[in-house]
Amino acid sequence: MYISRLASSSGINILQVLEERRVCLISQGADIINLSVGTPDRPPAAHIMQAVAEASKNPQNYRYTLIDPPALVNAVQNWYKTRYSAEIAPEEMLSVYGSQEGFAHIFHALCDPGDLVITGTPGYPIFFYGPKMAGAEVYRTPLLPENKFLIDFNSIPSDIAKRARVIVVCYPSNPLGAVAGMDFYKRLVDFAKRNDIIVIHDNAYSELVHDDPPAGSFLSIPGAKDIGIEFNSLSKSYNLTGLRISFVLGNRQIIGAFRKLRTNIDYGLSSLDHEAAIAALCGPQDVVEENRAAYRERRNAFCAALSKNGWNVPMTPASMFTWFPMPFSGMTSEQFCLDLLDKAGVICVPGSSFGEGGEGWLRFALTQPPQKLEEAARRIGEYLKKR
Repeated sequence: MYISRLASSSGINILQVLEERRVCLISQGADIINLSVGTPDRPPAAHIMQAVAEASKNPQNYRYTLIDPPALVNAVQNWYKTRYSAEIAPEEMLSVYGSQEGFAHIFHALCDPGDLVITGTPGYPIFFYGPKMAGAEVYRTPLLPENKFLIDFNSIPSDIAKRARVIVVCYPSNPLGAVAGMDFYKRLVDFAKRNDIIVIHDNAYSELVHDDPPAGSFLSIPGAKDIGIEFNSLSKSYNLTGLRISFVLGNRQIIGAFRKLRTNIDYGLSSLDHEAAIAALCGPQDVVEENRAAYRERRNAFCAALSKNGWNVPMTPASMFTWFPMPFSGMTSEQFCLDLLDKAGVICVPGSSFGEGGEGWLRFALTQPPQKLEEAARRIGEYLKKR
């Protein structure tokens, strides 16, 4: 039986490997602290859950939606104008089933087989895999700690820049937690215009900056909509990962092409998703600030506890993750994660799963309360003592 080259060359996502191992250990009576998947443990706001509950009682809400309703479009427009000072026309936005799904399909609208996409390494896996699914090639530019994990446009070879169709950018970053300022986005717009490159910016973590004001939007930079689009998600800001609600916004030609493509594979988000999004964007924003404060408290507690237990780690600036260099050499990051799980009952994610630039690093999700994170740090300290 023939299996496609894409499927044959694809490895299993490390999160699934870790989850299978976790389930096996739990069945044997192990106590596991899971700091792998970035699924918020905090609940959605009550008014959002109430909106979904009420919408679920209406039989009309179980049909195809096909298009984004005007109330949702208005909610996104007002939120972007209020939050980012960015004007969004109705034809400049489109809802998708989470940014992961959107990134899996957007390259089919922008690339032909053999085209080139630039993205950073380390980077979220779909930034590499999405272009691969469309038959595009990927050039991975290193994201280095000495550059605060920002893309160094001067380091991208001129022949690569001239050939590239798309550049993928993500700040605040998953997995790095790095934050980019408006001056970076101005350089990004200039780089893209000089080389005729489309920009795709992932802005899922703009609300989760720990020590500085929340991040801005790439689309607030003059000229950004001439050459690019931005993904923005309600998953982490409003604790709605299970509902899969994200938006693609920006250049109307790109949005139009993506919309046309999606009419052949998609019949729209459910009306329940629409109601949740409208309630989130138009209702009280307390949950966003509460989430930001909670992740800041967790980061501080986890980093302090790790340092107390013998591992002096950096303070990740943003996101719901921490990004640390491995505390010792002699094994790969994947080997470290599996060993830590087996011997300490703590799950983290190997940096290598985010590309070759991530080898030697580890990602921990701040998806447990401070006391649990401190217990994880204690276990890690005990593990390190035995090395």
